[in-house]
Amino acid sequence: MEKFNRFFIFLLCICMILSTVFTCASAFNGRNSGPSRSSSSGFSHGSNMGPQDRGSFNQSRRQSYSMQPQHQETNEQSFGQSFQMGPMNQNNMTEPPAKPEGDNPGSDKPGSNNDKTEYTAANTVTENSVGESYSSSDNGENAVLVSGSNVTISNATVNKTGSSSGDSADFYGTNAAVLAADGSNLTIEGTTVTTDGGHANGVFSYGNGTVVNVSDTTITTSGNNSGGLMTTGGATLNAENVTVSTSGNSSAAIRSDRGGGTVSVNGGSYSASGVGSPAIYSTADITVSNATLNASSSEAVVIEGGNSVTLYGVDITGNNSRLNGQSTVNTNVLIYQSMSGDASEGNSTFNMSGGTMTAETGAMFHVTNVTTEINLDSVDFNYASDSNVFLSATADAWGKSGSNGGNVTLNLTNQTIVGAIVSDSSSSVSVNLGENSTWKLTGDSSITNFTGDLANVDLNGYTLIINGVAVTA
Repeated sequence: MEKFNRFFIFLLCICMILSTVFTCASAFNGRNSGPSRSSSSGFSHGSNMGPQDRGSFNQSRRQSYSMQPQHQETNEQSFGQSFQMGPMNQNNMTEPPAKPEGDNPGSDKPGSNNDKTEYTAANTVTENSVGESYSSSDNGENAVLVSGSNVTISNATVNKTGSSSGDSADFYGTNAAVLAADGSNLTIEGTTVTTDGGHANGVFSYGNGTVVNVSDTTITTSGNNSGGLMTTGGATLNAENVTVSTSGNSSAAIRSDRGGGTVSVNGGSYSASGVGSPAIYSTADITVSNATLNASSSEAVVIEGGNSVTLYGVDITGNNSRLNGQSTVNTNVLIYQSMSGDASEGNSTFNMSGGTMTAETGAMFHVTNVTTEINLDSVDFNYASDSNVFLSATADAWGKSGSNGGNVTLNLTNQTIVGAIVSDSSSSVSVNLGENSTWKLTGDSSITNFTGDLANVDLNGYTLIINGVAVTA
């Protein structure tokens, strides 16, 4: 009996121990059986992403409202909480993306007067000088810098060698032979300026309030991306009887870049021989009078964005025999918007009165991804033998497909034009044929609107379609 009692007590102890263990285990499980931290909290998006997901995490946050309906509510919550949670593994969370460039180009973009850059110069000129020689061979250095001063440089010789990289030289003027900035007023007379290096512009005017006046001066550049007369950041440049010669690629004789400005040229000779080097490249308002301009391996004129070129009594020639960059159309005048942020948005304008324009290759005008007005008055045109197109308004390599055509208003006064006018479904062309103006077709043509007397249109055996309706002879 004693053995039985001892055995009974032993079993009772075993049961009590098992009961205690079971109770503790149940309580432990109960404390960990609540809602799991799934994607609704936003946390699991950060902690469970594989390598292929981390690179697109910024995009997934920006697009959280475009997910499928059954996930929309939880992902809105995740978006709102993602920056309020405690410490996380930094390898699984990226910083919000930087604001992309390209919005509102001008005042707050590189090349604008609000930007600051440090200049180094072999010679900082603060007083008038006559007959001086200036030189620089260091990369990124100006041979002459005029900063916030009123200075006249006469009968000088300026030599610049050494190269620089893109934005600092193209937007701000580092590495230029002569740079005026910070509201300077610089006059250059009877001077010879020579550069031999990449991104080594000749005479550079930068920033709001800066004015450069150049006269009776010779400017020669031989490196790529080295314009003759350069204007950016809202500056002003005036040139009279200047001779400019550039031989590098992407080196327009008269050139502007981000921030634009105002350029006025009277008299002189301006030539560019490199590929992608027009006589004039405008992201500014540029006026040229009584001058000779030639681009032997490029368009004669390029206008980018909401800017203008006005020509009075000039003799200008282009030979766009080799396409450059994204271009797909050989043309003498290219008017476009690149969407790079280098040129202001808006409508562009090309004006030409008197003078002669010669196209050695391609169409006379090509307009794409921009709205423009072309005003022609008493211009003599010499047409390329390889093209029958006077004006092409079509989609090209820039802009969003389907909405990147050219929208053109062509105003003709005392003007004769010869050639086809072509447009595609994303483009429009309005022709205003004024008095004493005629148009002779050399190919089938399609325009949106026509104002004038159709008796002054010589179909020449071709078809003219106006707003979808063919014109009969």
